[in-house]
Amino acid sequence: MFKLPRAVRELTETFERLPGIGPKSAQRLVFYLLHNPEQKLQEFADRLTALKRETVLCSQCHTVSEHDPCSICDDPNRDRSILCVVEQPLDLVAIERADSFNGLYHVLHGAIAPLNNIGPEQLFLHDITKRMEGVKELIFATNPTMEGEATALYMKEFLEQSNQVDTSELMITRIGHGLPIGADIEYADGVTLKRALEGRRGL
Repeated sequence: MFKLPRAVRELTETFERLPGIGPKSAQRLVFYLLHNPEQKLQEFADRLTALKRETVLCSQCHTVSEHDPCSICDDPNRDRSILCVVEQPLDLVAIERADSFNGLYHVLHGAIAPLNNIGPEQLFLHDITKRMEGVKELIFATNPTMEGEATALYMKEFLEQSNQVDTSELMITRIGHGLPIGADIEYADGVTLKRALEGRRGL
């Protein structure tokens, strides 16, 4: 029985560990790379190793950056009275792309998921108390999933019970979830419609 070369098999297995990559996609990626000139492969390898070597986690918000603190935390023009909590650095990128938020962020690097053995201790969650000075609004922009909702609720209760944060004048909000622009109501599920109705606003 024909066996692929060991180097091909091992790299395929490595690609399979990436999120969203199945066995066939992993094989296609390996053979695509195999047909590239060695110089291109070396460039690819160099960029992979630079990924860790040339990036850091911001010690304040925990996003991925070239410098510590990151350009957002270091920007004197950001509104420091608003703090937005997101699950992943890519969530921060998405909100920044929308160009409608000028506050600061706090990146958790995940959500509470007991079934996956992810608890509050595995996230950058409890150190948010160090960043609450001067904050008037805390926005929970975690994903509209069971894990995202549980994380937002846990953080709210944690802050309310913490003796390090005065929540009496703190406005705690949750991003709205509803119908995306261009979507047809007839195809929306019940939960989405319920949230769209709950999040309605004046016209």
